[in-house]
Amino acid sequence: MRPFVIIFPHLPVRGMAFFPFVIYRHSAYARDAEIANHEHIHLRQQLELLIVPFYFFYVLNYLVNRIRYDTHQQAYEQIVFEREAFANDHDLDYLRRRPMYSFLKFWNDPKGKP
Repeated sequence: MRPFVIIFPHLPVRGMAFFPFVIYRHSAYARDAEIANHEHIHLRQQLELLIVPFYFFYVLNYLVNRIRYDTHQQAYEQIVFEREAFANDHDLDYLRRRPMYSFLKFWNDPKGKP
């Protein structure tokens, strides 16, 4: 599945996956293989959780992390879905061999390693 790509210059981050779209702040980010892979990992996570529950758990995980950590950045980086995506965005073959629900491996490890 190829997502629809939207370029939105006012996006506060480089990229964002919002099934079935990937929104990038700049077209150069859409051509960056690691950034695109990161967002495609999020699309797979969204599909596995039937889209709407993904957003619920994403926000819930962020809110819990915001209590646990001092900064927004730390809370964001510790979201289980982000941990999987950041750990594997450099591996461009990851999605081909990724087992379903792989983000669960990142649930309990505070270092972000499976």
